[in-house]
Amino acid sequence: MVNHTPTSVVTIDRFIVEQERRHPEATGELSGILYDLALAAKMIANKVRMAGLADILGSNESQNVQGEVQQKLDVLANEIMIKALDHGGRLCGMASEEEPEIIPIPERFKCGKYLLLFDPLDGSSNIDVNVPVGTIFSVVRKITRGRDAEMEDVLQPGRRQVAAGYVIYGSSTMLVYTTGQGVHGFTLDPSIGEFLLSHPDIRIPESGRYLSVNDSYEQHWDDQVKLLMRCYRGLEGEHSALSVRYVGSLVADFHRNLLGGGVFAYPASSRSPRGKLRLLYEANPLAFVVEQAGGAASDGSRRIMDIDPLELHQRTPLYIGSRNEVELANSILREAAVV
Repeated sequence: MVNHTPTSVVTIDRFIVEQERRHPEATGELSGILYDLALAAKMIANKVRMAGLADILGSNESQNVQGEVQQKLDVLANEIMIKALDHGGRLCGMASEEEPEIIPIPERFKCGKYLLLFDPLDGSSNIDVNVPVGTIFSVVRKITRGRDAEMEDVLQPGRRQVAAGYVIYGSSTMLVYTTGQGVHGFTLDPSIGEFLLSHPDIRIPESGRYLSVNDSYEQHWDDQVKLLMRCYRGLEGEHSALSVRYVGSLVADFHRNLLGGGVFAYPASSRSPRGKLRLLYEANPLAFVVEQAGGAASDGSRRIMDIDPLELHQRTPLYIGSRNEVELANSILREAAVV
């Protein structure tokens, strides 16, 4: 359950400082990254809010590394993330879903000991119809020597993340993050331009209310996945029926299920045998968040955060949300899961 009644007004800056004080060994670098992410989120939120009034809706007539058509806001959000974080002296490199290679820190700036991996605008295909979109981010420590980030630094399993979270740009803008000390949510007050603590210590219910899945791909699922979906709907086995809620924006679907309980599923299929969602930019950071909130995340056979990445833009099936629903997926799919 979520406690919606903080005892005092707490800005995200104040909250980060108070959390840092609990760790005397902290250098402040991670806190600085979180400050910069909050700033980037405000800038992107402003662009999203103005999208219908400015000429930044629609396609950019180019493709990203995934072969997907980029939206104009995709490109803007990617640039904002890079420019807000490349000069702080805290990062040795970045990786974006929109970029084919590691993004280096310019020579004129100091390098730090962390890397940032991010999806600058998840769900951007929904922008034109005013469906909530979001930013997803993950922070890991550099493990190689030298100034700049190397591929070995980026290709680390999710369990090595030191921070992760997302921003949802909806009826309000909300930033949710974890540093391994629980999950906390902050809502942007546009009148003062500050993120205020609104959802301290978020906990996801053990059993869910909602199922978020794209049923249009059912014809491409194998029999075990079809069986799982029947179980989720209460048509097979003893599982209580879940209500189907699917927006098609990962951040929006995940956020609803995190607060209300549920499972988001994007199975492997004959069309996408390795899954569709990106391990480093989407699955890992949200897995860190959900586990810290008491939930779970799996590819159908393995804990998401135990997968050793092999590629910068590696894809994975994903079952994420309330623990009981994810465990049901594991029990049904483990033998048939694509490894």
